[in-house]
Amino acid sequence: MPEVNIAAETRDEFGKGAARRTRREGRVPAVLYGHGTETRHLSLPGHDLMRALRTPNVLLRLEGLKNGSEIALPKAVQRDPLKNVIEHVDLILVRSGEKVTIEVPVRVVGEIFPGGILNQQLIQIPVEAEATHIPQGIDVDVEGMELGQAVYASDLKLPAGVTLQIEPDTLVLHVMAQQTAEEEVEETAEASEVPASLDDAAAGSEGEQAG
Repeated sequence: MPEVNIAAETRDEFGKGAARRTRREGRVPAVLYGHGTETRHLSLPGHDLMRALRTPNVLLRLEGLKNGSEIALPKAVQRDPLKNVIEHVDLILVRSGEKVTIEVPVRVVGEIFPGGILNQQLIQIPVEAEATHIPQGIDVDVEGMELGQAVYASDLKLPAGVTLQIEPDTLVLHVMAQQTAEEEVEETAEASEVPASLDDAAAGSEGEQAG
């Protein structure tokens, strides 16, 4: 996986007020930790960080640190739910050759046989891989799959050096009949409805208590 260079600056001020000032300057508050090192408080350029995080599990090479550049993996990203801007990011320090457990996207390729509906159970799957060789996604070819056919975790084709961190018999996706899918929606809707008799009984009980 390619690395993205990011200019990091050390933060000396903390708290909500300091974080707001950092964001007004177009930068994002961040913390960097791992490998037994002391947690470091940083700020990163907002625009560059936003572009970098478009790549799943991107590796960030943090430039400008006191001890030289460091490689980090985004561990947690906080976004403003309305503005969709990054408010804070947690970074974990990684070393070349080190293995990490991380979730990668499951990417569907191809078209199933007409008449069915693809039901994807997992959109991400946990794997173990070298920190500097994390796959951007695991492709699943569904071309021509017919009703009743399924793909399990053990069926996935993983890159060299990548291993599953989930039970092999875990269902990833399967092809189901369209009618079955519609019935499931109807059953879910029916299950969420409260029977009228129960409503009447509850109303009667409330009336008795009120009287």
